[in-house]
Amino acid sequence: MTTSNRRSFFKTAGASLIGAAAVGRAGAALLPEAPLRSSAETLPPPAPPDGRPFQPLVTLNGWSLPWRTKNGVKEFHLVAEPVLREIAPGMQARLWGYNGSSPGPTIEAVEGDRIRIFVSNKLPEVTSVHWHGLRVPSGMDGVTGLTQPPIGVGKTFVYEFQLQRPGTFMYHPHADEMVQMAMGMMGLFIVHPKDRRQFKVDRDYGFILNAYDIEPGSATPRVNTMLDFNLWTWNSRAFPGIAPLVARSGERVRIRIGNLTMTNHPIHMHGPHFEVTGTDGGWVPKSARWPEVTSDIGVGQMRAIEFDALAGDWAIHCHKSHHTMNAMGHGLPTMIGVEQRDLARKIADLVPDYMAMGERGMHEMTEMEMPLPANTLPMMTGQGPFGAIGMGGMFSVVKVRDDIRPGDYADPGWYAHPAGTLASEYTADLPEPPRAAAAAVQGPALQVRKPGGHKDHSGH
Repeated sequence: MTTSNRRSFFKTAGASLIGAAAVGRAGAALLPEAPLRSSAETLPPPAPPDGRPFQPLVTLNGWSLPWRTKNGVKEFHLVAEPVLREIAPGMQARLWGYNGSSPGPTIEAVEGDRIRIFVSNKLPEVTSVHWHGLRVPSGMDGVTGLTQPPIGVGKTFVYEFQLQRPGTFMYHPHADEMVQMAMGMMGLFIVHPKDRRQFKVDRDYGFILNAYDIEPGSATPRVNTMLDFNLWTWNSRAFPGIAPLVARSGERVRIRIGNLTMTNHPIHMHGPHFEVTGTDGGWVPKSARWPEVTSDIGVGQMRAIEFDALAGDWAIHCHKSHHTMNAMGHGLPTMIGVEQRDLARKIADLVPDYMAMGERGMHEMTEMEMPLPANTLPMMTGQGPFGAIGMGGMFSVVKVRDDIRPGDYADPGWYAHPAGTLASEYTADLPEPPRAAAAAVQGPALQVRKPGGHKDHSGH
C-alpha cells in the first residue's frame, strides 16, 4: 500500500469518529437490539436481513450476530458478559463471552461495508475489543491504554470502520487478556468478498480452537494455567458435544479455523485430501495453494482449508493425542503390565468406588462406568455404530452422503458402508508373519567408583 493510499484508507475508515468512543445516554437509547443465545446447537445459516447478499458461514455449535442498517452503515451490538456454556452433555462451565455465548456470535459482513459495532460491558471489570487481523484505524484497534481507554463496567463504546479486504478474522479483548481470553472471550469475524463468485464453495464452516483448565467437580476455569489444560475444545465444546460437519458427495467444502489457545494444533482430517486456501493474510492464490491432510495452526493464526466431499464418516481432530481427551490428569503413572488386583482390593476397603485402570492400556476407560465428580466429563467418551469411539476433546466427524439435499445441515446418522468396504474380523489360518530380529541391548561401559576411590572401567 502506497503512502497516499494509506492516508486515504485511514481517512475513509475513521471518518466521523476519533478512536473508540463512549456512547452517552442519548446515544444509548438508539442502540440496536443485542440478541442473546445460550444454546450450543449449530444454527443453520440465516438469510441476510439487508445489504449486499453473501454466502453465510455455518458456525460450528454457534450462530451469527444479526445487524440493522442505518444510513448505509451496518450496526451490530455485542454485550460482554458472564455466560454459562455446556462443554458437552453432563458438564457446564461458567465462562465469559458475548451475547449469552462463548465464543461470542460470528460477525459477518461484506468487503467494502462500513460497520458500526456497539460494545456494552456487563463484566465485573473493564474490557475492550481487538479486531484480530482486520485493518482498522489505530484508534479502533482495541488495545486498552495504548489506543483507547478501557470500556468501564456498565459502559458502552462504539467502533466504526470500513472493511478493506475479505478473509477470516477474529475478535477478542486486549484488556486483562490472560484472564478474559482464558474465560472464553473470543469470536469469529468473517468478511465476505464483494463478488459472490470469488472464493465460492458449497458449504462454509468455521470454529475457534480454545482450551480450559477446569478442576473436576468445579465450573470456572483456572486462568493462570499456561500449558496443562484439561479441556481442549472447538467453540468451547468437547466431543461428543461437537456437532458433525455435514455435506453432500461432490460438494466443495470450506472449514475456517482460528487458534486462540496457548499452543499449536495440527488439525488432521481423514478421507479426502484438502488444500490450504486461506491464511491470516487473506486468500491464497490458486497457483500457490498446497495439498495437505494435516494443517498445523499456530497460536493467533487462522487457516481456511477446502476439499471435495467424499461419501463416508471421516474423523477430523487435533493430532496431539492428549488433545482428544477430556478432564485428563497429567501426573498419572503408566501402569501398563502392572498387576493391580491385590492393590485394588486393599484400596477398595478404604475407597469403595475405587477402580484400577491402565494395566492393559486406557481403552477400557471408554466403557467403564466409573463414578465421577459432579460436572465432569470422562477422559474418553462418545459412542459410534461399532461401540466406544474412545475420543474426547478436539474431535468431530465430517459426514458426507450422496442423498443430502443442498443446504441441509441435519445430522444424517452413521454411514452405511457399501458391501465389501468394511474392515471385519478374519478367522481363517494365517501364515507366520515376518518379524525383526531381536537386537541385543548394549550400553556404554559404566564407570563405577570402587572403595578407595579407584574407578572400574570394565562395566562391572
